[in-house]
Amino acid sequence: MSAIHVPTPVDAPPVGALVLGGARSGKSSWAEGRMARFPEVTYVATSARNPDDAEWEERIRIHRERRPASWTTVETLDIAGVLWRRDDSPVLVDCLGVWITRVLDEVGAWTGEDGWQEKLRGRVDTLVDAVHHTRRELVMVSNEVGMGVVPETPAGRLFRDELGRLNAAVAGTCDEVWLCVAGIPKRWK
Repeated sequence: MSAIHVPTPVDAPPVGALVLGGARSGKSSWAEGRMARFPEVTYVATSARNPDDAEWEERIRIHRERRPASWTTVETLDIAGVLWRRDDSPVLVDCLGVWITRVLDEVGAWTGEDGWQEKLRGRVDTLVDAVHHTRRELVMVSNEVGMGVVPETPAGRLFRDELGRLNAAVAGTCDEVWLCVAGIPKRWK
């Protein structure tokens, strides 16, 4: 699938964009195509490597090979820290669904650790504040999981609900929100 290029005037202020979609909807390719006009991009990869999961490692390899060699990949959960850096390069974050999963792990949400909700709110608030105040061009990729059936398990419902809240909070501070369905992007905001 070819990437979609959305031009932005050279003198325009930085734009924050959120692109949502389901699995294999084209959201990552669209985001990469949108950033292709920049010679240098900071690509924030939120996933953790797992040498025991060959399929996941293959997904990571394919994503890396698609990116231009001039882009810098930063593997981190500290998206806010990247956005606050004094750096002019645009930022592409892929993806918030993986980010929220790993944060839910860290705060003890799956096991019901005391205070996990407050810890999670703090992490989400920090991220949303950084998205709102960054001076860098920003595209964030996330999964849209609220359009399907209600998950059968409590963990599935927790993930769906928290990702939905995160997507809504990020969308509220972004200039643009896009939805990719079957490789076709549509702007909603």
